Amino acid sequence: YDGRGVHRTAQGNPLTGPFYVEGAMPGDTLVVHIRRVRINRDSAFQSASLALNALTPAHVQSLPKSDGSLTEWRLDAAAGTARLAGGSEKLRDWRVTLEPMLGCIGVAPPRDQAYASSNLGPWGGNLDSRMIREGSTVHLPVFQPGAMLYIGDSHAQQADGELPGQAMETSMDVEFSVELVEGKNLGQTWVENADEVAVMGVGGSLDESFRVATSGMSHWLTDRYGLGPTELAAVLGSAMRYEIAEVVDPQINVVAKIRKDMLARIRK
Repeated sequence: YDGRGVHRTAQGNPLTGPFYVEGAMPGDTLVVHIRRVRINRDSAFQSASLALNALTPAHVQSLPKSDGSLTEWRLDAAAGTARLAGGSEKLRDWRVTLEPMLGCIGVAPPRDQAYASSNLGPWGGNLDSRMIREGSTVHLPVFQPGAMLYIGDSHAQQADGELPGQAMETSMDVEFSVELVEGKNLGQTWVENADEVAVMGVGGSLDESFRVATSGMSHWLTDRYGLGPTELAAVLGSAMRYEIAEVVDPQINVVAKIRKDMLARIRK
């Protein structure tokens, strides 16, 4: 949809790329510094119904069939808020804080696979994590020569899980830079900002994604700090936090996070 709400393209996440990164080879890490993420229009659209796979079967049966309608939001960049454009009198005063983010960032997957824009995996993709915003650095494992970086699916705001199946979908201006770490990667995507380190755990269920996220953070801590099993248990058992970023796409993303002020207490 354009800024006037006119349907312009087929469904799917709008993406920009791929960008061929000179020198990037399988086994490397592509480090993407997200310098700027700013909304450039005053409207956003979101599904007007909850995604059915986020609900119990009994709840689904009690709901009217969705007609595919959308909810329109009005975005005020100066005030940093979003409000509903119309509709419910009960939600006339409903406003939320803008938190611009990128729903999608990724590289070409392994083994010459081709995926839809809704897919996600160790290569990144439709991660829908609020960690992927201005000021964050995204570390992506490289699987193909040139990495083939892409970004998109810009959200003005999103709650955990992206429960309607869409966040506040809108248009943004994005600036980023890249660098390479040669011959080394975590095997999955991780993100950092000034306050936190986060590992993306992508799997086919919440249980699997939780395990992938926890194992990924364990590997990250072992690699960075040389922690042993008992030390890992102490750190993760007292400092780990989780974010359920995405539950309505083909895979689920559970994000394992640790604050950097806690990591500063580990002696190298």
